[in-house]
Amino acid sequence: MTDSGILVILSGPSGSGKDTVLNKFLDGRNDAKVSVSMTTRAKREDEVDGVNYYFVSREYFEKKLSEDKMLEYAEYAGNLYGTPKAPVDEMLAEGKAVILKIEIQGADKIRKLYPDVVSIFLMPPSATVLENRLRGRNSEDEETINHRLVIAKEEMRRAADYDYVVINDTVENAAAGIETIINAERRKTFRNKNIISEVINNV
Repeated sequence: MTDSGILVILSGPSGSGKDTVLNKFLDGRNDAKVSVSMTTRAKREDEVDGVNYYFVSREYFEKKLSEDKMLEYAEYAGNLYGTPKAPVDEMLAEGKAVILKIEIQGADKIRKLYPDVVSIFLMPPSATVLENRLRGRNSEDEETINHRLVIAKEEMRRAADYDYVVINDTVENAAAGIETIINAERRKTFRNKNIISEVINNV
């Protein structure tokens, strides 16, 4: 990781509100960006290709893997999800807070590649709220919803592996929590060693 940027993992079960919270957090700011992931799953009606995800075929995804152009990838509910390498490194070099909205499998891989990564787990306030959010999408059948709930339970058991947990009781509170974490992490001494050295040398 470069000194100029900060890499942030955001994970959470399906239905925890990751997209909504991130949109609120990013509104009006230019110092943070979400890395757009690539996926083989079908695009939902309200999603935009290249904004929410790059929606691609499994063949295309596997080609990028073979070319070593993916930072990480994971298979979730029968679909592949992954992070393209080049945009992440470019945004870090620009000094951005780069947020990777990724699954737990991918998060484990990123921690090995970037030891200084900051990891945040977005948690729903209750299991009932999570189920209601999943059903409220009206985009999946009962079998898929039940499968997602089983996976969500397993994922939430891994929340303790993350640096921070943010409860999404309201979008505003969750977005403010993420902002507080990133602001604090940016001020950690090891991230500012070049600035500190420059000031000391000029005293």
